[in-house]
Formats: sequence, structure tokens, C-alpha cells
Amino acid sequence: MKRQFSRSDCLIHQFDTALRSLMPRAATSQRNHPASQLADRVFDGHQRRHTAGLMRVNHVIGVSNQALYQGQSITAALPHARTQMVQSAAEAFDHLAWCEERLAQLNSRTSYFTPFFYTAAFGVGAISGLTSERLSLGMIAATCELSGKHFEEQQARLMADDQRSHALLRQMAADEAHQAHLAIEAGGLRFPAPIKWGLRFIAQGATKGAYYF
Repeated sequence: MKRQFSRSDCLIHQFDTALRSLMPRAATSQRNHPASQLADRVFDGHQRRHTAGLMRVNHVIGVSNQALYQGQSITAALPHARTQMVQSAAEAFDHLAWCEERLAQLNSRTSYFTPFFYTAAFGVGAISGLTSERLSLGMIAATCELSGKHFEEQQARLMADDQRSHALLRQMAADEAHQAHLAIEAGGLRFPAPIKWGLRFIAQGATKGAYYF
């Protein structure tokens, strides 16, 4: 028999998830790092700072996605929608853990703005979960699609021989495409192009500072 979680259980889970998302080195991935078997390149100072800046932005996106799905999961009314959000959140945890690990390899840190992004995305997720199941799943699909495109585009900004970072972003992009497909199959609303462009514009503007800070 599946255990029924009380409201206090859910609150404790949400608090634990927030801590693991926000505390340095607290996030753990369920899967092996995609680049664990690849040799790293030698960076000069500028190259290291540039790569770390890109990974800092990617980490912020992973944190924001995690918070979005967590917010949606606590307000989603139907079990299959909640299940989809929990699955998406698990993969987002992998992504932010992998990015943290890569940042550590680059002798760098996560963004100072991480708590702000987590709080804002959690609120958006909770509101969309209250609105409708189709909207929540559609938000997952659109978010995953935009995140996947971002990770693909980020590869062009990396050094060509940075095998570890390329392997990481390839896997993250593939995961996002898969989650977007599952969310649409589960009944998610297909957002029109203008809304996607608006979401992309907001996301790019919001995360730009994470490259430096």
C-alpha cells in the first residue's frame, strides 16, 4: 500500500528540497556525471572564468527549473500531473548537481542570486499549478524546451576541446527535450510561439547577471 503523506510531511520535503537546491554541494545526482570519464583541458585564467560564468548560468537554470516543478507539485490536483512534475524535478536536481561539480572543477562558485531565482520560480510554479493541470504541464513543456535550446546554444560559446562541459550540456539538452515531450504527451498545453519568445526574453534577462555574480 502506498503511503499517504500528511501536510507536515510535504512541508518537510519541500524544506529539504529547498535546502539541497540552495546549499553549496548539498545537491546529489541520481545518475553518474556525463563527463566523469573524460579528461579535462588546461585553462588559462580568462578561459576558466568564461567557462565558469557559463556554468553558473546553467546552474541557475537548473535551480529555477527545480523550484518551478516543486511549486507545481504541491498545487497539482491530479496524480499523473504531480508524478510528471516530480520526475522533471529529479532530472533538474541532476542538472544542478552536475553544474555544481563542474564549477568546483573550475575552482569557482554558484551565483549569489540563486535564492532569488529559487523563490521566484517556486512562486510561478505554485500559481500555475493552482490554475489548471494543462497549464502546469504546458509550463513544464515550454520551460524544458527553452532550457534545452539554451544548453545547445551554450555549447557554441565553449572552447571546442572542452570535452567535459560539452558532454554535460549535451546530456542536459537531451533530458530537457525528453521531459518536454513527456509533458505534452501527458496533456500539457502547447504554448504559442509569442509566449515562448516572451519567456525566453525574460529568462535571458534574469539570468544574465549570474554569468558574473
